[in-house]
Amino acid sequence: MAGAHDRTVPKMTTTSDTTTEAAPAGTPLFYTRPVPLQADVHADLRILPGRLEFAAGNNAIPLVLGEFSLALHHFPILFAGPTAVPMAAVGVSEENLFIKDGLWEDEAYIPAYLRRHPFIFIDTGADNDFLLGIDEENPRVVKGGDEGQPLFVDGKATEMVQQALEFCGQFTREHEQTQAFSKALIENGLLVERNATVRTPDGREFNLNGFQVVDVEKFVALPEATVVEWHRSGWLALIHQHLMSLGRFNDLTRRQVERLAA
Repeated sequence: MAGAHDRTVPKMTTTSDTTTEAAPAGTPLFYTRPVPLQADVHADLRILPGRLEFAAGNNAIPLVLGEFSLALHHFPILFAGPTAVPMAAVGVSEENLFIKDGLWEDEAYIPAYLRRHPFIFIDTGADNDFLLGIDEENPRVVKGGDEGQPLFVDGKATEMVQQALEFCGQFTREHEQTQAFSKALIENGLLVERNATVRTPDGREFNLNGFQVVDVEKFVALPEATVVEWHRSGWLALIHQHLMSLGRFNDLTRRQVERLAA
């Protein structure tokens, strides 16, 4: 078993009046011990209703390409780490401004990376061969009892497992497409480092550093052949969606001010 599929997702951390950097995680972000799901080993496991406390202390959540058109209305879409992983910026300090008391606030879009939790695809090491895994140490995963939904009944996978398998499969396919998109941005020299400073009315300052955005001048200077190819692949639209999303920094500032005042 080679390990969890999206092992190299970077994690952005922040503190007020300091600098924020994107740092690679040794295991997938928000996962503690993902293992292959097995009917004989996990026959009595159940999943409790979803809460998102595990993501409350992070200010960025990974995204895949299919989410850009929804995410742009709610968060700045930034790129982080050496492989330019797309991330939804959900805070300017150490906390996620969209989570309160373990629940996602408002009607804001919830990234697929969070919605698939505690499930994940695990790479077997063979080409395109993955196993459905589960994070055994997630608080939502319990053994026995009557609470939550069972994963297996009479040794057979329940509808929840089937849905998780389909969801993780779709996520993995889009994750691979996202990697190709990010690689193209890097190879064409379109990404530049940027910093963001948020100042609140009471004089506090939050600095968000270590992220990348598409440089507009370099973008419009792309060779015509590349523009045509990217238009056909849908990548031009994704870049426009990323650039449009940067206006959501104003909303993050508003949310930070409201959180401090609460």
